[in-house]
Amino acid sequence: MSYTYDTFKSAISTATVIPATDSNFLAILPSCIDYAEQRIYRELNLLTAQAVDTSGALTASNRNFTLPAHFITVDQVNVITPVGGTVTNGTRNPLTPVSREFLDMAWPSSTGATLPTFYAMNSDQSIVVGPWPDAAYGVEIVGIQRPTALSVSTTTTYLTSYLPDLFFAAAMVFMAGYMRNFGSQADDPKMAQSWEGQYKSLLISAKLEEERKRHKLVPGSTDTPSAAGSTA
Repeated sequence: MSYTYDTFKSAISTATVIPATDSNFLAILPSCIDYAEQRIYRELNLLTAQAVDTSGALTASNRNFTLPAHFITVDQVNVITPVGGTVTNGTRNPLTPVSREFLDMAWPSSTGATLPTFYAMNSDQSIVVGPWPDAAYGVEIVGIQRPTALSVSTTTTYLTSYLPDLFFAAAMVFMAGYMRNFGSQADDPKMAQSWEGQYKSLLISAKLEEERKRHKLVPGSTDTPSAAGSTA
Protein backbone atom coordinates (compact mmCIF):
# COMPACT_ATOMS: atom_id res chain seq x y z
CA MET A 1 0.00 0.00 0.00
CA SER A 2 1.08 3.58 -0.54
CA TYR A 3 1.20 6.18 2.22
CA THR A 4 0.14 9.75 2.71
CA TYR A 5 1.73 11.83 5.46
CA ASP A 6 -1.16 11.06 7.79
CA THR A 7 -1.28 7.31 7.10
CA PHE A 8 2.50 7.07 7.42
CA LYS A 9 2.38 8.89 10.76
CA SER A 10 -0.36 6.53 11.89
CA ALA A 11 1.60 3.44 10.77
CA ILE A 12 4.75 4.56 12.60
CA SER A 13 2.68 5.37 15.68
CA THR A 14 1.11 1.91 15.62
CA ALA A 15 4.41 0.08 15.03
CA THR A 16 6.17 1.92 17.86
CA VAL A 17 3.16 1.95 20.19
CA ILE A 18 3.56 5.71 20.65
CA PRO A 19 0.40 7.85 20.46
CA ALA A 20 0.31 9.91 17.25
CA THR A 21 -0.55 12.95 19.36
CA ASP A 22 2.47 12.57 21.65
CA SER A 23 4.46 15.81 21.56
CA ASN A 24 7.84 14.05 21.56
CA PHE A 25 6.72 11.77 18.74
CA LEU A 26 5.56 14.72 16.65
CA ALA A 27 8.84 16.52 17.34
CA ILE A 28 11.01 13.58 16.23
CA LEU A 29 8.90 12.57 13.20
CA PRO A 30 10.49 15.09 10.77
CA SER A 31 13.94 13.73 11.69
CA CYS A 32 12.66 10.19 11.16
CA ILE A 33 11.39 11.12 7.69
CA ASP A 34 14.62 12.92 6.85
CA TYR A 35 16.71 9.90 7.89
CA ALA A 36 14.65 7.51 5.79
CA GLU A 37 14.56 9.76 2.73
CA GLN A 38 18.24 10.72 2.75
CA ARG A 39 19.36 7.14 3.25
CA ILE A 40 17.23 5.80 0.40
CA TYR A 41 18.17 8.61 -1.98
CA ARG A 42 21.87 8.00 -1.31
CA GLU A 43 21.68 4.22 -1.61
CA LEU A 44 19.30 4.16 -4.58
CA ASN A 45 20.22 6.41 -7.48
CA LEU A 46 16.57 6.91 -8.38
CA LEU A 47 15.67 8.15 -11.82
CA THR A 48 12.93 10.22 -10.26
CA ALA A 49 15.61 12.35 -8.56
CA GLN A 50 17.23 13.27 -11.89
CA ALA A 51 16.63 16.88 -12.84
CA VAL A 52 17.43 19.19 -15.76
CA ASP A 53 18.08 22.93 -15.51
CA THR A 54 18.44 25.15 -18.56
CA SER A 55 18.16 28.57 -16.93
CA GLY A 56 21.88 29.42 -16.80
CA ALA A 57 24.33 30.84 -19.33
CA LEU A 58 28.08 31.25 -19.57
CA THR A 59 29.73 34.65 -19.54
CA ALA A 60 32.06 35.59 -22.38
CA SER A 61 35.75 35.43 -21.37
CA ASN A 62 34.85 33.93 -17.98
CA ARG A 63 35.40 30.23 -17.47
CA ASN A 64 33.51 30.08 -14.15
CA PHE A 65 29.87 28.97 -14.00
CA THR A 66 27.73 28.65 -10.87
CA LEU A 67 24.96 26.09 -11.02
CA PRO A 68 21.61 27.91 -11.20
CA ALA A 69 19.98 25.35 -8.86
CA HIS A 70 21.30 23.04 -6.15
CA PHE A 71 22.46 19.70 -7.50
CA ILE A 72 23.66 16.81 -5.35
CA THR A 73 25.67 15.48 -8.30
CA VAL A 74 26.28 16.79 -11.81
CA ASP A 75 26.04 14.04 -14.41
CA GLN A 76 26.07 16.02 -17.64
CA VAL A 77 26.85 19.54 -18.85
CA ASN A 78 25.73 20.67 -22.30
CA VAL A 79 26.50 24.00 -23.95
CA ILE A 80 23.78 25.21 -26.32
CA THR A 81 24.59 26.75 -29.69
CA PRO A 82 24.02 29.18 -31.26
CA VAL A 83 24.09 31.98 -28.69
CA GLY A 84 20.49 32.61 -27.66
CA GLY A 85 19.50 29.11 -28.71
CA THR A 86 17.51 26.82 -26.44
CA VAL A 87 17.35 23.06 -26.00
CA THR A 88 14.31 23.02 -28.28
CA ASN A 89 15.70 25.04 -31.18
CA GLY A 90 19.48 24.87 -30.66
CA THR A 91 22.19 22.21 -30.59
CA ARG A 92 23.51 20.46 -27.49
CA ASN A 93 27.30 20.32 -27.26
CA PRO A 94 28.18 17.85 -24.47
CA LEU A 95 31.21 18.81 -22.37
CA THR A 96 33.67 16.12 -21.27
CA PRO A 97 34.47 16.03 -17.53
CA VAL A 98 38.19 16.42 -16.74
CA SER A 99 40.33 17.65 -13.87
CA ARG A 100 40.76 21.33 -13.07
CA GLU A 101 44.53 20.82 -13.35
CA PHE A 102 44.09 19.84 -16.99
CA LEU A 103 42.04 22.96 -17.73
CA ASP A 104 44.58 25.18 -15.94
CA MET A 105 47.37 23.75 -18.05
CA ALA A 106 45.56 23.65 -21.40
CA TRP A 107 43.78 27.02 -21.18
CA PRO A 108 45.50 29.24 -18.57
CA SER A 109 43.83 32.40 -19.90
CA SER A 110 41.00 33.62 -22.12
CA THR A 111 43.32 33.85 -25.12
CA GLY A 112 41.75 31.93 -27.97
CA ALA A 113 38.33 31.89 -26.34
CA THR A 114 35.86 29.73 -28.23
CA LEU A 115 33.13 27.13 -27.66
CA PRO A 116 34.03 25.09 -24.54
CA THR A 117 34.45 21.33 -24.87
CA PHE A 118 35.51 20.35 -21.31
CA TYR A 119 34.46 21.09 -17.75
CA ALA A 120 35.72 20.40 -14.24
CA MET A 121 33.98 20.65 -10.87
CA ASN A 122 35.26 23.73 -9.06
CA SER A 123 33.09 23.17 -5.98
CA ASP A 124 29.99 21.12 -5.35
CA GLN A 125 27.94 23.94 -6.93
CA SER A 126 30.23 25.47 -9.56
CA ILE A 127 32.27 24.40 -12.57
CA VAL A 128 35.01 25.77 -14.78
CA VAL A 129 35.03 25.21 -18.52
CA GLY A 130 37.68 25.03 -21.16
CA PRO A 131 38.41 26.58 -23.54
CA TRP A 132 37.17 29.84 -22.06
CA PRO A 133 33.85 30.81 -23.71
CA ASP A 134 33.79 33.52 -26.35
CA ALA A 135 30.07 34.22 -25.91
CA ALA A 136 27.16 33.81 -23.50
CA TYR A 137 26.16 30.30 -24.51
CA GLY A 138 23.21 28.72 -22.73
CA VAL A 139 23.98 25.80 -20.42
CA GLU A 140 21.99 22.66 -19.69
CA ILE A 141 22.80 20.88 -16.42
CA VAL A 142 21.63 17.29 -15.85
CA GLY A 143 22.06 15.76 -12.42
CA ILE A 144 20.53 14.67 -9.15
CA GLN A 145 18.44 16.93 -6.94
CA ARG A 146 16.70 16.08 -3.68
CA PRO A 147 12.92 15.79 -4.09
CA THR A 148 10.69 17.69 -1.69
CA ALA A 149 10.42 15.91 1.66
CA LEU A 150 7.26 14.31 3.01
CA SER A 151 5.49 16.71 5.38
CA VAL A 152 2.13 18.09 6.38
CA SER A 153 2.17 20.28 3.27
CA THR A 154 3.72 17.66 0.94
CA THR A 155 1.44 14.75 1.69
CA THR A 156 2.87 12.21 -0.78
CA THR A 157 6.25 11.58 -2.39
CA TYR A 158 7.71 9.09 -4.83
CA LEU A 159 8.95 7.02 -1.89
CA THR A 160 5.58 6.86 -0.15
CA SER A 161 3.82 6.04 -3.43
CA TYR A 162 6.20 3.55 -5.05
CA LEU A 163 8.61 2.37 -2.34
CA PRO A 164 6.42 2.49 0.79
CA ASP A 165 7.77 -0.74 2.27
CA LEU A 166 11.39 0.38 1.94
CA PHE A 167 10.55 3.84 3.28
CA PHE A 168 8.74 2.38 6.28
CA ALA A 169 11.60 -0.02 7.06
CA ALA A 170 14.16 2.80 6.94
CA ALA A 171 11.97 4.91 9.21
CA MET A 172 11.66 2.06 11.70
CA VAL A 173 15.45 1.71 11.88
CA PHE A 174 15.54 5.32 13.02
CA MET A 175 12.62 4.95 15.41
CA ALA A 176 14.19 1.87 17.01
CA GLY A 177 17.24 3.98 17.74
CA TYR A 178 15.07 6.83 19.02
CA MET A 179 13.27 4.57 21.47
CA ARG A 180 16.33 2.67 22.71
CA ASN A 181 19.30 4.92 21.79
CA PHE A 182 21.67 4.29 18.94
CA GLY A 183 24.50 3.06 21.15
CA SER A 184 22.64 -0.11 22.07
CA GLN A 185 21.41 -1.07 18.61
CA ALA A 186 24.12 -3.66 17.98
CA ASP A 187 23.12 -5.39 21.22
CA ASP A 188 19.39 -5.44 20.44
CA PRO A 189 18.60 -7.70 17.48
CA LYS A 190 14.92 -7.75 18.43
CA MET A 191 14.15 -4.39 16.86
CA ALA A 192 16.81 -2.15 15.38
CA GLN A 193 18.80 -4.96 13.79
CA SER A 194 15.74 -6.81 12.54
CA TRP A 195 14.46 -3.66 10.82
CA GLU A 196 17.94 -3.04 9.42
CA GLY A 197 17.92 -6.54 7.95
CA GLN A 198 14.46 -6.00 6.50
CA TYR A 199 15.55 -2.70 4.99
CA LYS A 200 18.61 -4.25 3.33
CA SER A 201 16.53 -7.11 1.93
CA LEU A 202 14.02 -4.70 0.41
CA LEU A 203 16.83 -2.52 -0.92
CA ILE A 204 18.09 -5.37 -3.12
CA SER A 205 14.76 -5.71 -4.93
CA ALA A 206 14.46 -1.93 -5.28
CA LYS A 207 17.91 -1.81 -6.89
CA LEU A 208 16.85 -4.49 -9.34
CA GLU A 209 13.97 -2.32 -10.48
CA GLU A 210 16.21 0.73 -10.85
CA GLU A 211 18.73 -1.22 -12.92
CA ARG A 212 15.96 -2.44 -15.21
CA LYS A 213 14.75 1.15 -15.60
CA ARG A 214 18.25 2.06 -16.78
CA HIS A 215 18.37 -0.99 -19.09
CA LYS A 216 21.25 -2.46 -17.10
CA LEU A 217 19.34 -5.72 -16.61
CA VAL A 218 17.17 -7.60 -19.07
CA PRO A 219 13.41 -7.49 -18.38
CA GLY A 220 12.40 -10.06 -15.79
CA SER A 221 15.95 -10.63 -14.58
CA THR A 222 16.43 -11.47 -10.91
CA ASP A 223 20.18 -11.04 -10.95
CA THR A 224 21.51 -9.26 -7.89
CA PRO A 225 22.95 -5.77 -8.55
CA SER A 226 26.73 -5.96 -8.69
CA ALA A 227 27.32 -3.50 -5.85
CA ALA A 228 25.74 -0.78 -3.78
CA GLY A 229 25.29 2.28 -5.93
CA SER A 230 25.55 0.24 -9.13
CA THR A 231 22.63 2.19 -10.59
CA ALA A 232 24.85 5.27 -10.93
